[in-house]
Amino acid sequence: MQHSGKRSAAFHPSRQPLSHHPELELDHDRVKGPISFLNPTTAHFRPTVKPPKHVKRPSISAIAVVPSNLSSDNHDEQPPSPIAYKWTSRNNRKGRHALSLDLTFQPREAEHLAPRITTSLRETIRGISRMFTTFPIWDISYDVATIFTLGSVVWVINAFFVFLPLVQPSTEFGKEELYGGGITAFIGATIFELGSILLMLEAVNENKKGCIGWAIEQVFSHNTENGLGTGHFQASKLTCTHHHFNKGNLVGKGLNPTTSSSTSTSSSDSRSWVWFPSMAEFRTHYIHDLGFMASFAQLIGATIFWVSGFTALPGIYDHMSRPVIIIFYWTPQVLGGTGFIVSGTLFMLETQSKWYKPSFKTLGWWIGAWNLIGGIGFTLCPAFGYDERSWAQYQACLSTFWGSWAFLIGSVIQWYESLDKYPVEFDKSRQSDVKS
Repeated sequence: MQHSGKRSAAFHPSRQPLSHHPELELDHDRVKGPISFLNPTTAHFRPTVKPPKHVKRPSISAIAVVPSNLSSDNHDEQPPSPIAYKWTSRNNRKGRHALSLDLTFQPREAEHLAPRITTSLRETIRGISRMFTTFPIWDISYDVATIFTLGSVVWVINAFFVFLPLVQPSTEFGKEELYGGGITAFIGATIFELGSILLMLEAVNENKKGCIGWAIEQVFSHNTENGLGTGHFQASKLTCTHHHFNKGNLVGKGLNPTTSSSTSTSSSDSRSWVWFPSMAEFRTHYIHDLGFMASFAQLIGATIFWVSGFTALPGIYDHMSRPVIIIFYWTPQVLGGTGFIVSGTLFMLETQSKWYKPSFKTLGWWIGAWNLIGGIGFTLCPAFGYDERSWAQYQACLSTFWGSWAFLIGSVIQWYESLDKYPVEFDKSRQSDVKS
């Protein structure tokens, strides 16, 4: 199928996910991205498995919903499956496997064949409980989320040290801002730097071939009224090739690096993990990848921001002149905070179908949004800090306070997301297309 010249509307042949799964067919009309000259960020795959001519017992398939009305005159055609595999660039990095229920086709069967929608109250409570009972430290996405959560907690503590004395002077103790604020600023900046390094490792060690991660038991029947067999999708680590489930490494090889449907890999794909992509990969793919650019902006911002954390330490900050403070303390915060703003914005864009259309029902969008707000707070802090007047210093400390809380909220949502490896959602975009 030919498409317009938009890069976002088609995958490069060497980068098409799940191409080694013949039972899945890419819906070319639903390959999308918010920016026309960047890589696609979303795609849908439909099962294409044909039923065998003689079926006597249930069988197990990697992913498919197969017609069971075998007495039909036309054995080669099947009704559209109400369930599709939804690939997104963010989910692929995070080791997540999303199912999309298309309610324009057989809504009853779709709800029966798939697990419970993960946005339901019951599943949300279950997801929150996982945060206190599941600790997959070998999963880099989990580590990124929890490290940023810890760093945000430290920044909230820092904000109390520098802001509370301005609101309640009676609570201040000797050199609270210098020691309490300075030491926590250094610790918080260092934790953010570590989290940003892991974020980059996650981005450049994405699963290039894609991963299904679901299994379904297929039961064929001759008396099914609408032609669909009975069965139920099950989360399956046995079909997953993401590195997130492998306790033997942080990034690199998956728990099941090869599957029966996999094709031979090139030498570049066989590398267990990389620090940074090759220049060829960088020019042809990563420079056009929203997730990579967002992670890279976060790393650059955190690295520059760390300078201000270092100069905030007691023994350094209190021995610097005003011009030196402006250059090595306030200015790195402006530049670093700007990097956080860029990163949050790009992470939001990655989850959107169009650049101007927010994706309010996507966890990744809210993570980017709260990080954007946090970045604005951390940028306004030095912007006010350049001015030594009391009102400006008050606003500088206040900006750190609400910016830290914004980062904390975004990090906690990311923590929740990192444990939700098998999201199931309703696909309402098809309903909108039908109505229009």
